[in-house]
Amino acid sequence: MFLKTIDFSKYSSIKIGQPTEVLMLEINDTIPHDRYLIGAANNLLVSPTPPPLMMLSKDFAYISQTGTILEIGTAMPTGRIVSYAKKHDIAGFEFCSKLPGTLGGMLAMNAGVKTYEIFNILHSVKVEGKWIPKDHIEYGYRFAKLNGIATAAKFKISQGFDTLLLSDLLNLRSNQPHDPSAGSAFKNPQGDYAGRLIEEVGLKGLKKGNMQWSEIHANFLVNLGGGTFEDAKYLIDLAKEKTYQKFNITLKEEIKIL
Repeated sequence: MFLKTIDFSKYSSIKIGQPTEVLMLEINDTIPHDRYLIGAANNLLVSPTPPPLMMLSKDFAYISQTGTILEIGTAMPTGRIVSYAKKHDIAGFEFCSKLPGTLGGMLAMNAGVKTYEIFNILHSVKVEGKWIPKDHIEYGYRFAKLNGIATAAKFKISQGFDTLLLSDLLNLRSNQPHDPSAGSAFKNPQGDYAGRLIEEVGLKGLKKGNMQWSEIHANFLVNLGGGTFEDAKYLIDLAKEKTYQKFNITLKEEIKIL
């Protein structure tokens, strides 16, 4: 293991943060339990005082195929997973093209698009050296209780990469803003949409400093350039307050605030 300084104002997808020392884990390292594991920082809002952080090194960015089982390290970027699946005509990973980040981040929150979720195709997860079958893990909409640090996952291989499905999923990006963001700020409440609720309480397009609830999709908190943690947190808290006041619904963050 080694320390690496990461500037989250450049590394994170929302472009907020500061240079911070992050512990990089390598194969066969003992995993600390006093640090917060991060991945590609696509759903992170890093405060000026984050907890001690760690990250899996490129040692955990691999794909190997044995018979009908595909094993993928959790530091593997989703884009490379889709490319591998397309090249080898493997079905089931098309929806990953819609999701930035790494496999580890997808597993941690059971990431997905519409009815497509990573746990739908999952076989098992390697958590701190032990392989855990999917059925032994509690998971649901945008959450999974891994009870430890996942370093790899296995998937049963099904042939038939669907290029039409890939195209349809990529077209879903048309209603997403291009400004830096951390993706969806809130999980959708059951039977409703967080973006609709934020728009209904009049916050769509609202700015605080250089942070804004996007005019394109109200559930995206975007950085217009030089936005701060304080302004981002203000808008998140305001959306939760207004939505609860009007609809008696408590929005739950999909974005991770550190």
